[in-house]
Amino acid sequence: MPAVLFLALRFWPKAKQPNKTPRPMLRQAPRGLSETWHPPFFLLLDYNALFDFGNPLRSGMILNMETVFYFLVFIFSAVIHEVSHGYVAKALGDDTAEKEGRLTLNPLVHLDPFGSVLLPMIFYLTSKLAGGVGIIFGWAKPVPYNPYNLKNPKRGALLIALAGPLSNVFVAFCLSLILRLGLVSGAPAQMFTIIVLINLMLAVFNLMPIPPLDGSKVLFGLLPAKLFYIEEFLERNSMIFFLMFFLWGGNFVYSIVFRLFVLFTGLRGIGF
Repeated sequence: MPAVLFLALRFWPKAKQPNKTPRPMLRQAPRGLSETWHPPFFLLLDYNALFDFGNPLRSGMILNMETVFYFLVFIFSAVIHEVSHGYVAKALGDDTAEKEGRLTLNPLVHLDPFGSVLLPMIFYLTSKLAGGVGIIFGWAKPVPYNPYNLKNPKRGALLIALAGPLSNVFVAFCLSLILRLGLVSGAPAQMFTIIVLINLMLAVFNLMPIPPLDGSKVLFGLLPAKLFYIEEFLERNSMIFFLMFFLWGGNFVYSIVFRLFVLFTGLRGIGF
């Protein structure tokens, strides 16, 4: 696992300047907003380790159809997360994501070959072969936006950052209503349960106030100007904080996710 972590950090997604020329006559964005990107990071446990519905396909198998479905749900949930960032940016006056073709539900446009496919599979297989639960970690392609095109760059950055996690919460809430009302049962209910859980996991994890997660952009948008040194400190040491959180913060994220899951669905079949 340390080798896998080193590999992940080696290919850590780098922030980049938007290639769109800022519109004239717009005031300059505050410090810290010139590098614009919102990659949805994800840290997930194997669904099979969390629930027990007596599925015989799980016993002794590293990969099965349910695990494949699990990955597919993640991919499309991440796409919804990404597109939401772009649409809110467009609504606030910046069309960078639209011009770069990112306002689409086509997953191929948003997925990073290493961060979205190879690395998650390496984490999953390594953790399973080591005898533990399947851990999935990775990221999607950053969504570009240009803060110079926003009327209020600081507030706009906060709203754009919130859009991704809130879109996942919305998906989870809508499907959880179907589960709570008992409108589905059996295999469809199990599929809806997976979708709700993964979307809650994406939302909660990305709302953690650690750069470069969306939660850090929300925090920076709420901080007054006189506390900008907090943003500088977190950004400067983001790799250290993120690695520490990755290693020791998982239980905190899972506890929030599972409480939200029970609140939304009324189901208590969680084995964590």
